[in-house]
Amino acid sequence: MPGLSLENELYRQGIGLIAGVDEAGRGPLAGPVVAAAVILTEGLSGAEPWLKHVDDSKRLSPAQREKAAELIYRHVAAVGVAEESPENIDHMGIGQACISAMLRAVENLAPAPQHLLLDFVPIKACPYPFQAIVQGDGISYSIAAASIIAKVTRDRYMQEADARFPGYSFARNKGYPTAEHLSKLRTLGPCSIHRRSFAPVRAAAGQDITSFGQPGTGS
Repeated sequence: MPGLSLENELYRQGIGLIAGVDEAGRGPLAGPVVAAAVILTEGLSGAEPWLKHVDDSKRLSPAQREKAAELIYRHVAAVGVAEESPENIDHMGIGQACISAMLRAVENLAPAPQHLLLDFVPIKACPYPFQAIVQGDGISYSIAAASIIAKVTRDRYMQEADARFPGYSFARNKGYPTAEHLSKLRTLGPCSIHRRSFAPVRAAAGQDITSFGQPGTGS
């Protein structure tokens, strides 16, 4: 389970506004990448009942994530969310798109943070002091909360996309390259929210896989 050790160390240094930041949607073939930034309320003990629902989003079921997101919005000091569209992902590459979404999520926080805790991402320039934590969503409650908000927001987008683009089963696969999604992609071809720079989408569209400067394999 995550904890508050990173946050508490910064609090002891007099830094009170700490934003955990994470993204969701690096690996899918369709849909945006979504980032979230969350500032917890200073002074949490870690024993608050609602924190028991907060964990790395990958370790929670969809229903658990929805419940946790509701509690996060209710109890934290601030939440910021931002996304980069499939078109922007194709233009800038998935790595830069993730960084852009994360920084814009931070910009959407009110109040502005004094320090960032990032789930590890190779970021070179940042307007705020930051720490990049390997597997941070399993260590820090701030980052774990951000991972949940990002995942829930993106999943809701893909559920809505399922109605707009029937046939791809976006409500089930959320745009990830499942066997079913790849089969439908080959049969139907790409839709407008597919990432054209990602190799399976390029192949389904009959494009030369070297035609884009940024390979979009994701992870």
